[in-house]
This record gives sequence, C-alpha cells and structure tokens, in this order.
Amino acid sequence: MKQSSDHLSDVLAICRAERAVTASFSLRAPWALASEGVPGAMVRIAQGQPYWLQVQGQAPLQVMPGDLVVLPLGSPHVIASDLALAPVPFARMIERFAQGPKDENPLTFEHGGSGPATRIDSVLLWISAHGRHTILNLLPPLLHIPAAQAAPPAMLGSMLQALIEDSLARRAGWRLAAARMGELVLVHVLSNHFATQQHGQGWVRGLADVQIARAMAAIHGRPRHEWSLQALAREAAMSRSRFAEKFKMLVGESPMAYLLQQRMAHAAQQLESGLPLAQVAEDCGYESERVFARAFKRWCGLPPRAYQRSTRALREEFAALR
Repeated sequence: MKQSSDHLSDVLAICRAERAVTASFSLRAPWALASEGVPGAMVRIAQGQPYWLQVQGQAPLQVMPGDLVVLPLGSPHVIASDLALAPVPFARMIERFAQGPKDENPLTFEHGGSGPATRIDSVLLWISAHGRHTILNLLPPLLHIPAAQAAPPAMLGSMLQALIEDSLARRAGWRLAAARMGELVLVHVLSNHFATQQHGQGWVRGLADVQIARAMAAIHGRPRHEWSLQALAREAAMSRSRFAEKFKMLVGESPMAYLLQQRMAHAAQQLESGLPLAQVAEDCGYESERVFARAFKRWCGLPPRAYQRSTRALREEFAALR
C-alpha cells in the first residue's frame, strides 16, 4: 500500500500551479452570482451563512461554513443565497470592482441586500497542461469536502484562508505564495478524492497494483523514453502478454495508449511554454512535424499551432480575472 501511495504522489506532482488569482466576496442576502466558467481550477471556502452552488447540469448543493468546494475545470455555475433569484454575472462584478494592473490586486467586493452575511474566499489556479490533460479531465465538475468530515478539511480550510489573508494584505511574495499554497490545497483535495473512491478510476486502479504501478511510474518518470511493451513488462516484472492484459483490465486502456496519452500531455505542456513545433515533435520521438501534428490533432482535436493559440487566449482570459 505504501508503494501505491508513493506513486500517487508522483502522479499528483504534475498538478503544478503556474499562476494564481485570489478573491474575497462579502455577500448579504438576497444575492446570486453567475459564472460562465473560468480558465482554471477554482477552490473556495466560505464563512457565515450557508449558500447554494449549482454547477451547470448538476443538482444544487448547499455549501456549509468551512466546506471546501473545488471546480477542477472552472465549470459554469451559480452561487446564491436563493437559487430562485436572477443572478448577476460575475463578469459585471469584475468589471466594476477590479482595481489596478492585472494580477496586482486580489478581487474584493461587497454585494447583495441587508440580510445574513456570507464571506466567500477563493483561489483560481492556472494548472500546467500536463496536469490538466492527465488528471483534472478525469474529475467530476465539482468536488465537495464538508468541514464536518474530519481534521484534514479543517486544516485545508485554514491553509486556504491564510492564503487569502496574505494576498489581501499584499505581503511580500504573496503571488508566489498564492500559487504554491493553492497548489498544495488542490493536491490534498485530489488525494482525498482518489483515496475515497471505492473502486478507483483509470490510472487510480493501476496505482493500487504494485506491478502495474511500477510500469506507470516508469512512464511518468520518462515519458520521452522509447518504451516498448516488452520494456514496460520488464519494469512490472511480468510476461509481456500478462502485463498487457492486466494493464488494460485495470487502467482501461493498453500500455502503449497510456504512454501516448502521457507523451501528448507532455507535448501540450511544451507547446504552451512556447517551444518550437520542431523541437516538441523531436522530444516526443517523431521524425517530422507533420506526423506529430497529425497525432496531436487526433489526441486533442486541434493542430498544435491552433492549440497554442487557444491556450494563449485562455491565459490572457485568466490574467484578466485578477
């Protein structure tokens, strides 16, 4: 069990937060706010009165004080003291209350009527492409950790609130602290989520098996290595046929398909960092840009250069959110 837990840490280590923006809202009933979705992983905690959260396409959730909620992919959602109210777009509040150059100040505002108060603190994280494509895409649109569950959520809540207080006070180094502390909160939430899955999903099932976990760790550690099925089977100390059968049964895809997923996620990371297409193709083991471009488009639906443009636009949108 220790070994599989260590491998889970190795996998979650790719969920790196490159940037973070923070916010704190003081809301008095009646109030309702609507988000069209944000380009990042949103983590929130609240104090005061409970509130309602409805992610697009899902049942409403009542969020209690101290509960942690995470929107791994920033899905469209509504938060409200009463979901029957017509919500005000978040974009309007950002336009009205954001101050100073981008990323210089956290977003703070007061909104609503004169009723019971709710304070919502949040951090929005821009997660590395590798983490988004290999982990966050596996998650449901909403993760909820009630404050009453146990000590870990309380600790995470305290950590998140300290992060917000640091950013509101503009203490030296708060931007870096926000990214690192937000990343740590997210990793703890993900670890809690995967640990409580009864049967796991995808690679989580693979990590629970010592032999398959060894091969997965080898792929994660050296995604650009020229792995063959035989070489991965040796890492797992299994015969090639038995390894291929067991890997697919547990992970849900063949070892080579899993390897391709990791390589393409790594390529996406390099593309987002601005590396030349020729270098990305070579690092992924492709002899030509054209062959790599076809493989990348099959994987994500966009050619590499179009992917670069789309993620550049998302980064700009993220920056505009403060």
